[in-house]
Amino acid sequence: MPQTAITIQTSGQGLYEITGHADEFVRRAKVETGLFTAFVRHTSASLVIQENADPDVKSDLEAFFARLVPPATDASMHYLVHRLEGPDDMPAHIKSALTQTSMSIPIGRGALLLGTWQGLYLFEHRDRPHRREIVFHIGA
Repeated sequence: MPQTAITIQTSGQGLYEITGHADEFVRRAKVETGLFTAFVRHTSASLVIQENADPDVKSDLEAFFARLVPPATDASMHYLVHRLEGPDDMPAHIKSALTQTSMSIPIGRGALLLGTWQGLYLFEHRDRPHRREIVFHIGA
């Protein structure tokens, strides 16, 4: 079965749409029906399917997660022990645990069967830029 890995350069926390990369992989695989899987190989980033039409959705989702899981320097996060890699690291692990590190999308007629407004995103949870590797795989 077809498999590849892509690398996404992030510039810090936020949602990075990777739908185009996934579409291109499926198109090149020339598979009519199957199951596409994306897997992010990191514990401080995740994958989400979200609306890709209105940029306010991205902004609101990012703001929600920032309020839900603030940095370790926030007084509400005083109980965190893991701080070795900075005040954004353990909160990044928590955000990743609340979302997903892998995502499966059906393939039909040689294309991802995403809904009209759905897009696939890498959700970067760290403040600093990172290079994130995502594995794409197609199973029959």
